[in-house]
Amino acid sequence: MVRRVGLYAGLLVAVAVIVLPVVWMVFASVKPEADITGNPAQLLPEHVTTQNYREVTRQIPFARQFLNSIIFAGGVTVFSLAFNSMCAFALARLDFPGRRALFIAIILFLMIPYQVTLIPIYQLVAKLGLMNTFPGMIIPRATNAFGIFFLRQFFLGIPRSLDEAARIDGAGDWRIYARIILPLSKPALLTIALFDFMFNWNDLLWPLIFTTSTRMETLPAGLALFMGQHVSQYGVVMAGATLTTLPIVIAFLFVQRKFIQGIATTGLK
Repeated sequence: MVRRVGLYAGLLVAVAVIVLPVVWMVFASVKPEADITGNPAQLLPEHVTTQNYREVTRQIPFARQFLNSIIFAGGVTVFSLAFNSMCAFALARLDFPGRRALFIAIILFLMIPYQVTLIPIYQLVAKLGLMNTFPGMIIPRATNAFGIFFLRQFFLGIPRSLDEAARIDGAGDWRIYARIILPLSKPALLTIALFDFMFNWNDLLWPLIFTTSTRMETLPAGLALFMGQHVSQYGVVMAGATLTTLPIVIAFLFVQRKFIQGIATTGLK
């Protein structure tokens, strides 16, 4: 009994630590600037205002940047799911020379920060004339080592007897991949889709480097304009951050059951 109470108490503390910044962000988005920077600070707003939301849509092209973020994050997610799943299928179900070495190389790529590759990728994208374009932002991120590793581990948990039965019926590798492996891997695919979409939706550095046009900026780049060296518009930033967070929250609510199942059923094999 004592152990269970301690466990629940620890969970409540962890939830409070995680949720408190989000609650503060939402409340700050409807506070006047003077209430946000006032001393002592208060969590609940004394005066509720929607001025911050009007300002964030007035001072930056919010609708355009919102659309850019959807195209960028959504495009990366779609291509990443396709390429990662094909590579993971080959590593998990096909026998070919160098398969183990290739898998080890992918594991090693997990340890390399993507910031290390920014300069060579920037030079390549510039030479191809893809600066300030969606292909220039999306193509370099069309696959990633974590997605391949995660899906490969999930595919290993699918019985090989299904492949053998399909081959007896005349199915080839592509048909097994498309008609058996992918339908059985929806939890893992949705999990990777959520990870990819969330990471690219919130990313500031990558779109900022590969775009020099205001019309190509994503929401994180637009919101960064409100945080200056001498003046910071905290209320407007919190309003923009709240609007930016909504798509991620909605996406998680739709896939949370499959997301948890995908995490729980992907083991190390």
